[in-house]
Amino acid sequence: MKRLRLIALRADREELLKRLQDLGCVEIDEPEDTGDDPAWAALARPSDEALGEARERQSRVSEALEALKQYAPEKGGGFSPRPEVTRKQFLDREAYDRALRDAGALCDARRDIAALESDFGKLQAQQAALAPWLSLEIPLETASTPSVTALFGTLPAGEEPEALLGELGQAGELCSFTSAGRDRNVQYLFFLCHRSVADQAVELLQAHGFSRATFRGLTGTAAENDRRLQGELEANRKARQALAEKAAGYAGERSALRLCADRTAQDVRRETAKAQLRDTGETFYLAGWFPAEDQGALKALLDGYPCAWESADPAPEDYPQVPVKLKNNWFTRPLNMVTEMYSLPAYGGVDPNPLMAPFFVLFYGIMLADMGYGLLMILASLIVTRRLKPKGTMDHLFRLMGLCGVSTFAVGALTGGFFGDFIPQLAKLIDPNTTLTALPSLFTPLDDTLSILVGAMCLGFVQIVTGMAISFVEKLKKGQVMDAVWEEVTWWVVFLGAGLAILGVTKIVLIVGGVMILVGSGWNAKGFGKVTAVFGSLYNHITGYFGDILSYSRLMALMLAGSVIAQVFNTLGAIPGNIFLFLIISLAGNALNFALNLLGCYVHDLRLQCLEYFGKFYQDGGKPFQPLDIKTKYIDVVQE
Repeated sequence: MKRLRLIALRADREELLKRLQDLGCVEIDEPEDTGDDPAWAALARPSDEALGEARERQSRVSEALEALKQYAPEKGGGFSPRPEVTRKQFLDREAYDRALRDAGALCDARRDIAALESDFGKLQAQQAALAPWLSLEIPLETASTPSVTALFGTLPAGEEPEALLGELGQAGELCSFTSAGRDRNVQYLFFLCHRSVADQAVELLQAHGFSRATFRGLTGTAAENDRRLQGELEANRKARQALAEKAAGYAGERSALRLCADRTAQDVRRETAKAQLRDTGETFYLAGWFPAEDQGALKALLDGYPCAWESADPAPEDYPQVPVKLKNNWFTRPLNMVTEMYSLPAYGGVDPNPLMAPFFVLFYGIMLADMGYGLLMILASLIVTRRLKPKGTMDHLFRLMGLCGVSTFAVGALTGGFFGDFIPQLAKLIDPNTTLTALPSLFTPLDDTLSILVGAMCLGFVQIVTGMAISFVEKLKKGQVMDAVWEEVTWWVVFLGAGLAILGVTKIVLIVGGVMILVGSGWNAKGFGKVTAVFGSLYNHITGYFGDILSYSRLMALMLAGSVIAQVFNTLGAIPGNIFLFLIISLAGNALNFALNLLGCYVHDLRLQCLEYFGKFYQDGGKPFQPLDIKTKYIDVVQE
């Protein structure tokens, strides 16, 4: 990476930012604050008004696409590749403005539908409130007069109105109830009484649970209002249907709206980057980072503008802030998803992908180890990458699946596994006298378990030593010669000496290694600390290396588990002696086994790389490189 500093004319700012976004190799960063420098104090941030407008346009188009998804669902298309458009089509201003207008119309229709739905709910609530009063042929606006008190209300279902009139005695002769209906809990009543007994009657009613009902703004009977509300509900339904049909009519503009959504996303990215700049009245200042390999292209662009710019290599103290961009080939690039899932390497450190890719792919194949499963992975990878042409992490995932599929097929060929023992079991059902009991193999998980275990741990030892070698080289580059000698070389000598001693060749090398441990463990310690350092080093390294190597036994365990499970399902399918049932049971069981191991092998492989391997040399904590570029969700922009 190189640091970029640029001063250019403010009149060229918008065009230059667009050109930099097209180039896609510059990450615009927050400029360094120079403190009390008067020149720095004169710089100001650009207005964020354009950023707000860009976000509003992006939100509007996103809402319009959601409206289309709701009112005009897309049929099929889930396995279709993203459409490609030329740069001229992508930047077509007329099409962009037309799509924004269509998005506005869709958003308006959606909001109107939402408002109508809210009104519909209110009308339904009013209709439900009037339902108990439909049989009452008394206008709802009926009110008390100077001589008569009139009340609409409810009583608990257990109360008897006639009994209440009896409790009023002679006053009850001046009162009357008209029933509108009842349900399980309450009864609905219209109450009339002479004003002279109103207070006594109302007090008694309230004592028995009377609750007054009001119908504000309603005139006419409940039945008349119900008919009016029913008409309004029907009109509401028709209005919503018309708006929904209007929204659905924009289904043909879906592609244009998606292109517009990607276009607005670029505007937001550019305006967000612009917020990092600093302005004067006539110029602006830009600071950022770009890959050294892109300096020629950047120079060609900037030479076309009246500006001053410089590039510089970052100083070691700047490394924590320098963004990291992984540079890989076709074989190692899919491993980006593994590295990014763990953590990017620190700037100035080691790119782990080329060092990890052979081990990751090989270990995955050893764990799954089946030709049938490998073929499925290869086919899935080819179909998805060529048909759908995914981008980013999804592309890395399926390309990595293809590489691991090749490894799985190769190891499966060595173990003679094709969906377990599917072919021999099928051949036995077709011809009970067949001599085909197993496919040709170099070794099998069930018969050569101990050999596979030893081989797995030997592979683990190779990977651990490789990690130590990488650490050794990195320490030499940093001038940490003694650390490299006492930390890595010492244990290589111990490993070599242990091997020679086990083989009965000589014990001298092992003794030399032991002396190096005694000297190297405490070479920078003082006093009694030298003794504790020796014991600490012995304990930590012996248990650490032993535990790391033993961890690779999972290669054998997963190979054995997958093979046994596949054979169990094949055996279960063969028990009825019917080929049709065998195919159903075997394929269903193998599908389950494949699905579980597809993920399980990835997780265990990831653990071996991130813990046992990376722990020997890897320095993480890198900041991802995020240039101002064109990133799309719905379409791919291609060269004309």
